[in-house]
Amino acid sequence: MSGQANGGPLTTGTRCIRVLVVEDSPVIQQLLSHVISADPRLEVAGIASSGEQALRMIERTAPDVVSLDIRLPGIDGFEVTSRIMRQTPLPIVVVASDVRDLDIPMRALQAGALAVVEKPGSMARADYQTVAHHLCTQLVIMSQVKVIRHRITARGARAATGMAAEAAPDGRLADGRLADGRLPDEAVAADGRLRRFRAVGLVASTGGPAALAKILRDLPADFPLPVFVVQHMGAPFMAGFANWLGTVSALPVRLGEAGLPPRPGTVYVAPGDRHLLVDGATLRLTADPMVCGQRPSGEVLFQSMARAYGASGIGVLLTGMGEDGARGLVDMRTAGAYTIAEHASTAVIHSMPGTAVRLGGAVEELPLDRVAGRLLQLTSDEKMAS
Repeated sequence: MSGQANGGPLTTGTRCIRVLVVEDSPVIQQLLSHVISADPRLEVAGIASSGEQALRMIERTAPDVVSLDIRLPGIDGFEVTSRIMRQTPLPIVVVASDVRDLDIPMRALQAGALAVVEKPGSMARADYQTVAHHLCTQLVIMSQVKVIRHRITARGARAATGMAAEAAPDGRLADGRLADGRLPDEAVAADGRLRRFRAVGLVASTGGPAALAKILRDLPADFPLPVFVVQHMGAPFMAGFANWLGTVSALPVRLGEAGLPPRPGTVYVAPGDRHLLVDGATLRLTADPMVCGQRPSGEVLFQSMARAYGASGIGVLLTGMGEDGARGLVDMRTAGAYTIAEHASTAVIHSMPGTAVRLGGAVEELPLDRVAGRLLQLTSDEKMAS
């Protein structure tokens, strides 16, 4: 899943990256131990056969990253993930044996895991070396992520209970509104009404599945715009990922298909290893070269939206490593679109949205739990105060 990145550090300082392997099958334990030990960047810090054992071993073994099987005896993988993220936050890479059934791995991502990758399975399989290399690369990349303990912030709790919100130093409230109740000028037309928007694009990488699920879960079934999604994820996982998003969203979710006319209130997910573009009144897929090291690329989606929708597009760049989507968001803003970058306070990795902000591509930065609310504000028929 997420984490296809351009290069990345090879070790933590001058030592190898320590991996705690959580896997109940002795055969797979040996295979994963072989794969990890064969990579000069990595070493096995310990092997746990159950979630309970893993939780006990974390303090003693001091791993940099956890390789987690999700089908475990006793407490399962997403409960293990949730407990680790509450108690001793660590980067977690879910290692899945069945790429067709993503329900449990996706729940683990919601609980705080950073990536899901395919389990090598057997040295006899034709693509063993490719799968093994990808697993090791993801362990290396994710070991560098600075994860935080899962908690409800005071500001979030205050907003959730409807208590009065305080203005931030920039004059904005917790939900992104200016302190006097106005939305940013970019949201309002000359007649004082909200501008009319025609489509939303969401782009994410590391940490994206949980972020996308949060946004889509908070959008109602009558949301009036088509939603285009680019999530950096291995091609074998994309169909299951789209199906999973459909289980958490009131909106219908489907993989993008060439020639489809975008329909309001429908989510279109870029399929595996294909760029998703909006070309005139239809969707288009291409196998053009990677952009920013990615295919699908958020850069490609946002640039196509800038051309197709101009000032009537909305672009949202979420958590992720690297810079994919940042310049595309600049292109959208230059075309007059409304652009949002996820705030550093909630982004698992702030590199992608942070780059967009640095380049001047974001109308505003918002914490994740305010993005859906902003989309609803932007698509309402409410008359704005002049």
